[in-house]
Amino acid sequence: QVRLVESGGGAVQAGGSLRLSCATSGFIFSANTMGWYRQAPGKQRELVAAITSSGRTNYAESVKGRFTISRDNAKNTVYLQMHSLKPEDTAVYYCRVLLVSSLYWGQGTQVTVSS
Repeated sequence: QVRLVESGGGAVQAGGSLRLSCATSGFIFSANTMGWYRQAPGKQRELVAAITSSGRTNYAESVKGRFTISRDNAKNTVYLQMHSLKPEDTAVYYCRVLLVSSLYWGQGTQVTVSS
């Protein structure tokens, strides 16, 4: 059974930092690309960052230079380190994995950035 469990969200002031974690189980974590997405109220879910099994990363333009995605294959966990947070980063953050033809999401963790 595939499980993705996000944690680390919270409320911070603009300029602050948070580190999100996504603990996984039920699949071969080290062999798969992991992604962080976010969804703000009234908006579509969007890709924030992704990391391949080999450690290659890509980021949304809006977070480049501020967010860093990383993975720990020994812990089956993917992280999203967020610095210089802005009010527009406020959203529910989800991690995601695509396995063969099935997409799996975590339950999400709320990030709220106040100005």
